[in-house]
Amino acid sequence: MLSVETLANDVKLPDYDRTQLRPRILHIGFGAFHRAHQAVCADRLAREQQSDWGYIECEINLQSTSNLVNDLRKQDHLYSVTEMADSGKTSRVIGTLCAAIDARTDGIDAVIEAMSQPEIAIVSMTVTEKGYCHHPATGELNLEHPFIQHDLAHPDAPQSLPGVILAAIRRRRDRGLSPFSVMSCDNMPENGHVTRNVVVQLAQAQDAALADYIRQHLTFPSTMVDRIVPAMTQEALDSLGEKLGCYDPVAVQCEPFFQWVIEDNFVNGRPAWEKAGAELVQDVLPFEEMKLRMLNGSHSFLAYLGYLAGYQHISDCMADEHFLRAAHTLMLAEQAPTLRTQNVDLNAYADSLIARYKNRAIKHRTWQIASDGTQKLPQRWLDSIRWHLAHQSRFDLLALGVAGWIRYVSGVDEQGAAIEINDPLKETLAQLVSESTDGEARITALLSLKKVFGEDLPTNAQFTARVLHFYQQLQQFGAKETVKRVITSY
Repeated sequence: MLSVETLANDVKLPDYDRTQLRPRILHIGFGAFHRAHQAVCADRLAREQQSDWGYIECEINLQSTSNLVNDLRKQDHLYSVTEMADSGKTSRVIGTLCAAIDARTDGIDAVIEAMSQPEIAIVSMTVTEKGYCHHPATGELNLEHPFIQHDLAHPDAPQSLPGVILAAIRRRRDRGLSPFSVMSCDNMPENGHVTRNVVVQLAQAQDAALADYIRQHLTFPSTMVDRIVPAMTQEALDSLGEKLGCYDPVAVQCEPFFQWVIEDNFVNGRPAWEKAGAELVQDVLPFEEMKLRMLNGSHSFLAYLGYLAGYQHISDCMADEHFLRAAHTLMLAEQAPTLRTQNVDLNAYADSLIARYKNRAIKHRTWQIASDGTQKLPQRWLDSIRWHLAHQSRFDLLALGVAGWIRYVSGVDEQGAAIEINDPLKETLAQLVSESTDGEARITALLSLKKVFGEDLPTNAQFTARVLHFYQQLQQFGAKETVKRVITSY
């Protein structure tokens, strides 16, 4: 376990009085990204501005087998973050975590009760897109989701993120406590609006008066977060242990780059995040779209096509000149024209993304990025494709990306080995694949997913023809050659 006494001399320790921290933010989803992003920002504020804003960490995934919360408790709620660059590594210990709760062992009511403490001013979350129990194509609550069905029947013992938030809101209202702000830090366009939608819609189905209370008294600020944080592996933990001087099971590694854009709309106060590198703005959407389409969109392109080509990491893709050119061209030729961002040098932004992708110290797996595609495609690719169809402009790389996703979720790579599909619609995808022959029938079957592609794209002849064309190219030539052919023709 992490031990302050045995840490290497170059590891930065918290130099502030942790006993002065007040647990004013409760965060749901104790994953690697949060540990390397929002919690780091709080630590900077405590170090540099003597901020007293501390975190309560909550894990509500009842299916998880992670022991992170238990390990964190054993370490006095301390853990390490190591920034990885080709030029070297820099480590620090984060000290702004005050408490941690795991719903599996402590019970979901312990989470709701923690959210109901008077000092809690903000509830934030990083639970990935699928945690919102919504339809990605519309942003509306999926009332047929098993967790939502359970929560409608058992509102005081919820299983879903919207249900847990709603139960805490109800408890605080009944106790006469001040409302909190609900802040999503997940990669979705207008993530605050999505969060508000699913919470209010669930409330409306349970208690119309509570829905009205939420509309009147709570805010749901949107955010844009950006930092490359690979999922931790045992190999990475062991390697970090050598640098740290002790083994830290809660350790994370990340790139040096950090960005956080936050809609300044809070009902019960907030930290001075702007003093730790965050940007507080009135409208986050242009920043969200820029990041989702240029960064996340190119990441997904590299994930599916790169995996099929045999590239394990994003930096491996960057060593292939055709993949590098394809990612850069996708950003500027097919994604940038669709954006509403103003006063931003998109060429420079694209160049900076490519430079970050080349970082060989970061082992960001293509398989990791390829997960949950049914939740990611609408905001990363499909809205851009709709823009191009409306403007009759070229979208070959986006169409190739969709073809690559279909090839990937078919479950067999180019060497005939099985692909482990990680997606909330995994069973549906497997059924559509098994019931269709490889080729045009496969395209038709997977594009029929209205939850992903909506009503319009599956019936658009131009879109389906381009996807089929590139799928056939992938069948005939493989991913490496197909990417080469497409980018050479640009």
